[in-house]
Amino acid sequence: MSRASPPRIFDRNLYARRRARAANKFAAHDFLHRRAMEDIVDRLETVTRDFPRALFIGVGGLRSLLSEACGVSEIIEADLSAARLTPGAAGVVMDEERLAFAPQSFDLVVSLLHLHTANDLIGALVQLRRALKPDGLLLASVFGEETLREMRAGLYAAEAAHSGGVSPRVAPFASVRDLGAALQRAGFALPVADLDRARVAYRTPQALIDDLRGMGETNCLANRGRGLRKSAAGAAMAALRGGDAVTFDIVTLTGWAPDESQPKPLKPGSATHSLAAAVRRSEEDR
Repeated sequence: MSRASPPRIFDRNLYARRRARAANKFAAHDFLHRRAMEDIVDRLETVTRDFPRALFIGVGGLRSLLSEACGVSEIIEADLSAARLTPGAAGVVMDEERLAFAPQSFDLVVSLLHLHTANDLIGALVQLRRALKPDGLLLASVFGEETLREMRAGLYAAEAAHSGGVSPRVAPFASVRDLGAALQRAGFALPVADLDRARVAYRTPQALIDDLRGMGETNCLANRGRGLRKSAAGAAMAALRGGDAVTFDIVTLTGWAPDESQPKPLKPGSATHSLAAAVRRSEEDR
């Protein structure tokens, strides 16, 4: 029986065009990507092993943050947009939902704030796992559930008041729990999902819009609905008052391609010591 196609939530072609359009000014708006990459670098520096061949997705020029302690040698870059690849570096225009590499090609895969628009996240993660050699490492950062919650609330309230209904304006983002579960369902060993919440104060609502455009992260939903009426747009901008903080959740996913050398959980009933006996001894020693 064939697997049903996932719903088309995001327009990946539109997302690629917006990433391309933002490429020239991205460095002025990359603070969230830089923060996520610095976290990934910290994690790599604590792993006591080398990564001879790595796939970096959506990283681009931020690969310069890597240190020698990360142990990364050859890097192949990938992105939905050629304009976001490092000039002169080995790279390929690629969609994680249609991975262009043979199985077991890499020791490390890094995906930087790129997977949150995948229509089939679990399918994309499965392909990334297959691209890893046994005991290979995945580090992927994605925007999480509470990202832009203030903007979403302001837009919905303003449109409901001025238009009598609402259309999708801000993409849905997955929770930490759901993202961790996606790693497990995709077959990764030792899966971990960590949350880093950034609260960013903007002097004006337009500054927030400029950052989102500069990142290439404006609305790329497949069903974007009707255009926002001028009165509703004005009310929404007024609701996003200057100085208010805006939430960005960055979830970092860590998972390993399964390998026999990895620690295995004990089978039920295989414990050699009784918890009840340990509790009794503790009470007797008081």
